[in-house]
Amino acid sequence: MKKVSVLSVLLTLLLVVNLFAQTYTPTADNLKAREEFDQARFGMFIHWGASSVLGDGEWVMNNKNIKVVDYHKLQRAFNPVDFDAKTWVSIAKNAGMKYITLITRHHDGFSNFHTKYSDWGIANTPFKRDIVKEIADECHRQGIKICLYYSLLDWYRNDYPYETGKTGKGTGRTQKSDYASYLQFMKNQLTELLTNYGEISTIWFDGHWDQLDNDHDKTLQSKIDWKYDEIYGLIHKLQPRCLIGNNHHLLPLPGEDFQMFERDLPGENKSGLSGQEIGRLPLEACETLNGAWGFNIKDNNYKSPKELVDYLVRAAGYGSNFLLNVGPMPNGEIQPEFVERLAKVGDFMKVYGETIYGTKGGFVRPQEWGAVTEKGNKVYVHLLNQKEDKFLLKVPFAIKSAKYFKGGTAVKFQKLDNGFYVFDINSAQRDSLDTVIELEK
Repeated sequence: MKKVSVLSVLLTLLLVVNLFAQTYTPTADNLKAREEFDQARFGMFIHWGASSVLGDGEWVMNNKNIKVVDYHKLQRAFNPVDFDAKTWVSIAKNAGMKYITLITRHHDGFSNFHTKYSDWGIANTPFKRDIVKEIADECHRQGIKICLYYSLLDWYRNDYPYETGKTGKGTGRTQKSDYASYLQFMKNQLTELLTNYGEISTIWFDGHWDQLDNDHDKTLQSKIDWKYDEIYGLIHKLQPRCLIGNNHHLLPLPGEDFQMFERDLPGENKSGLSGQEIGRLPLEACETLNGAWGFNIKDNNYKSPKELVDYLVRAAGYGSNFLLNVGPMPNGEIQPEFVERLAKVGDFMKVYGETIYGTKGGFVRPQEWGAVTEKGNKVYVHLLNQKEDKFLLKVPFAIKSAKYFKGGTAVKFQKLDNGFYVFDINSAQRDSLDTVIELEK
């Protein structure tokens, strides 16, 4: 009887979880926020915190097996005296970015905001100022959406289930973990973030994969029950418009509002991290400007403006936003190499932004030659790598007119059999970054 009773309880709990999964219904405000997010197309990711002092990326605590007692010393060393929120937000805005996703707390557990629930954070550094508040306030002033990254895993705290996790094994923790305690800690911090910083557009979770058997596990068989129903329910209760995304490398789970792809365009999986299917929610692809997320003093592998524009255009061709990362220096500056490249992308967006913002993915997936975006009765053919003077494309509609988006000069075209069109590309009209032809249906 006892076993039957326990089984009954377990079945009831599973039923409750499934009921939550089946009954989550986004509010009208949430659906409107999804539409706005899906029109943004370009955002800035910011990986920054105490780890930047070591100049070896945001995973340095794990990669170097630094003990908590030693890593804690960074709290006295992190003093970003040159940090200026207005400058950071202006760099993003001038680049044509519509939102900023800021690290509030990464895997090392360091909180970039004033919190009542941890002594390990910016409030106890020589700098003391609340980084999240200053950036959030400036975003609100400049009309940029503020989104917040929050790590599910933690290499610093004892109550995180590090015993079953794959990372953070060498940080010297010996105390038995307690997920109930850790879950309450996360809820407390998320409540602070969604209460004290005005409207938050998204919460960007990361770390679910730490509790999977391997990075390629496409099931939901996590070693712990994260209690997403409770976490997501809290967020949607505090701010119904706030969108939830989770970098778990899986199809979206109940309660999530957008789907992200790490270091990959949707469906490509060149990095091996994003092999999940493409769902029906708004999409976002995130990538680094060099090779690192957090500041790495040895990483000079900067992507060129051409590479960045290609990524942005191809993302839009998939109907996806592009979240481009910067890892500021420990003094609080975004390094000049990043700023210069972002400014050049901004120059491109000043001319071609209409062919990116508010568009949907084209009638054909991005190809070697480029990508297609659409808006209303306008179709934008982005010739990123077209060298020949003749361009052949199969089009599933009748073309009324064709012209170069920049300058408006007519493009000669001829209809062939089976829906194919051939376009004459004038070499004088080519743009080194992206030659865009506007078609009218």
